[in-house]
Amino acid sequence: MNIRAAVVLATLASAALLIESGKNNSIHRVVPEARASRQQSRPTPADTPKTSGDYVGTDACITCHDDSHQRFQETPMGKAMAHPRNALEKLGCESCHGPGKSHVDAGGGKDTIPVRFSKDSRNSVEEQNSTCLSCHAKGARLFWSGSPHQSRAISCVDCHTVHYGSVAEKFAVQRLSSDARYTSPLTTNAGVKKQQPELCLDCHQMRRAQLQRSSHTPYREGKVTCTSCHNPHGSPNPSQLVQASVNENCLSCHTERRGPFLWEHPPVMENCANCHEAHGSNNPQLLKVRMPRVCDSCHVTSRHPTQAQPLQSVKNFNRGCTNCHVQIHGSNHPSGNAFLR
Repeated sequence: MNIRAAVVLATLASAALLIESGKNNSIHRVVPEARASRQQSRPTPADTPKTSGDYVGTDACITCHDDSHQRFQETPMGKAMAHPRNALEKLGCESCHGPGKSHVDAGGGKDTIPVRFSKDSRNSVEEQNSTCLSCHAKGARLFWSGSPHQSRAISCVDCHTVHYGSVAEKFAVQRLSSDARYTSPLTTNAGVKKQQPELCLDCHQMRRAQLQRSSHTPYREGKVTCTSCHNPHGSPNPSQLVQASVNENCLSCHTERRGPFLWEHPPVMENCANCHEAHGSNNPQLLKVRMPRVCDSCHVTSRHPTQAQPLQSVKNFNRGCTNCHVQIHGSNHPSGNAFLR
């Protein structure tokens, strides 16, 4: 009887604790629900008459800025806004430049435009870029935040332009410039102030000098451009590379060097930049230093002597070490451990 009584008392005590905890939980649940109901009753900024009345519509903008509208509607962005897919695109001009009521009430004037993108704009770079990123935040711009260009306060409009008219018209104007051989379009992206690589080389002057050297990346020949290797909007890879590493970037074109090889050359597999200067060099094959010194930088005392050789030496003639070691990037021959075949 005593054991049964103890079990009954324990059961009653646990039930009482559960009831008490349930009351406390219900009390705690009431508080957030009450807060949520109060927050829902508050008007949001979009619901207030002042905010909704600040937008005057694209038709009001066209009254004075019809020439800009005519050029803009020929662009990809203008064609997208002609058939809006969301509430932001329905705002038209004001989706980028902000509400236009104050501008209309003042009778015009550039200082009354909330967001401007010209050189004399009072808006900060962050404000200008946030306007662009409200739509262009994905894809190639996924790693813009924290990228070298973003951290150096580069604005989107430093490189891009929106009101440029038709693609054919923009390219026709650019071909008339003195730099026509550098501005031939490699892509259909006409929303840039200059064509690559001139746009990038305005800032990257060292690369401009390297690309003028005797051995260079074939950008002057129109085979590659800056974005063939780099993503200017940011990348998780070093030097804003499109691929995960320097080797992957190079091997996307130089597929014959990819391998896998039976006999692999360690510096080649590690990094192409161990021997080559990617943008340009005064040495053959974009080498950092001439043969045989590029090999001697690693092979200090092995097999062949590294002291200065006479000019008629086979090490110095023509391609130096690769006169014999022709498969220097790797060999699949059973006897190719020295890259001779």
